[in-house]
Amino acid sequence: MPQLTDLTAAVAAGKRIDTVRITQELLAAGISPQDIVERGLVPGMAIVGEQFKRNEIFVPEMLVAARAMKEALKLLEPLLASAGIKPKYTAIIGTVQGDLHDIGKNLISMMWRGANFAVVDLGTNVSPERYLAAAKEHKANLVGLSALLTTTMPAMKDTVRIIKAAGLTGTKIMIGGAPITQAFADEIGADGYAADAGTAVDIAKKLVEQAA
Repeated sequence: MPQLTDLTAAVAAGKRIDTVRITQELLAAGISPQDIVERGLVPGMAIVGEQFKRNEIFVPEMLVAARAMKEALKLLEPLLASAGIKPKYTAIIGTVQGDLHDIGKNLISMMWRGANFAVVDLGTNVSPERYLAAAKEHKANLVGLSALLTTTMPAMKDTVRIIKAAGLTGTKIMIGGAPITQAFADEIGADGYAADAGTAVDIAKKLVEQAA
C-alpha cells in the first residue's frame, strides 16, 4: 500500500498520473480524504513553494505540480463535501477591472488550494463591486487582487478602498502582480503583498491566522 509520503513526493514532482493513482489507492485502503489532503497533498505543494522561493524550480514546474494536485482534489472534494468537511479559510481571487491577464492569478489560486484554502476565482476584469459582493457572499477571510498592467493599478486602489469602507471584520486584502510593490501595497492600504506564488501562500496563511 502506498504511504501519504508517496503522495507528497508525487505531487512535488508533478506526476499527475501517479498522484491520482496513489490517491485512489489510499482511499481504497481506508485513509480519510481529510488526511489525504492535509498530510499528502498540502505538504507536496509546500515543498513546491519552497523550491520556487529558492529558484530551484520555475513557473512551469509549479503549474505542473498544481495541476497534479488539482486532479487529486477532483476525487477528494465530493467526499469531503459529503462528510461536511470544509477548508478552514475561504479566499476570493481575481484580476482587477480593466486587466485580462490571468496566468499569475491562476497560479496563486492553485497554490492556495494546495494550502487547503477554499478558493472562489472571479476571473479577470473584476470590478470593485463584484469583489465586495463575493467577499460578503462567501464570508471571505482573504481577498486577493492581481494586476499585470500599470494602467489598472488605480482599479486595485479603488477595490481596496471599497472593501475597507464596507468594514468586513476579519477580511484581509492581499495584492500582487508584476508592477506591484510593497510600497504600493502600503500606499493603498492593502494588508499584504506577495512577489511570487510561493510567498503568496506564506503571506496568506499569516494574514488569515492573525485575523482569526
